[in-house]
Amino acid sequence: MQVNQDYLDGMKWPGEQSPADKAKDPGRTELGQEDFFALMTQQLAYQDPFDPADNSDMIAQMTAFTSADGINQMSEKLSGLSEVMTSSQALQASSLVGQKVLLPSDVAYWDESEPIEGVAVTGEGADNVVIRIENEEGELIRSMSLEGPQRGNVPFTWDGLNDQGQPVGTGRYKVKVSGLVDNQREDLNALTFGRVDSVTLGSANSPTLVNLSGLGGIPLNQVLEIAGNKAA
Repeated sequence: MQVNQDYLDGMKWPGEQSPADKAKDPGRTELGQEDFFALMTQQLAYQDPFDPADNSDMIAQMTAFTSADGINQMSEKLSGLSEVMTSSQALQASSLVGQKVLLPSDVAYWDESEPIEGVAVTGEGADNVVIRIENEEGELIRSMSLEGPQRGNVPFTWDGLNDQGQPVGTGRYKVKVSGLVDNQREDLNALTFGRVDSVTLGSANSPTLVNLSGLGGIPLNQVLEIAGNKAA
């Protein structure tokens, strides 16, 4: 049986470059959807007429390429959405400048101007709750007791005075909380408020940071509560 070579030649790539030549072009880094279907057309044009390509194989190739192309488009859209969310988050964070925020930290900064505020986390309840303020060397500065049974998140305030009623210097101070739970004294968690001085805008690869007076920066998503100019 004689094959009509003129017919096959008519199905060749009509442009100046074949897909194979395009792939060799140093200026191109990838082949697109148009190139894929052009290559498939060439594959059909030069297949053995006595042993044609299986339809299921062709469909599988088309499905695989379509899926890969869809994933690439989805990735581009998600990247754009991430940029929009990052910009929106940065705009929201900028409104925190000058505000007090609750931190997942038991370290507070005393600047000799405003009282230090925080929260003692007593959970299901505790009695005889004691709040200890220590300096960076671990020395006890002030001890305060909360009268009666306490439950949940209990606010407290330290005015910057030691046990002798004298003001202490500017610096970082650690807050330790303990209480009686089932008649056993246990250490409880303490959270403190900090004032936001500035915001460092993030990107798709780095989080937006809120920079706290005397405490440095923490990711915006670690802020537990926004209390305004005065903590509640």
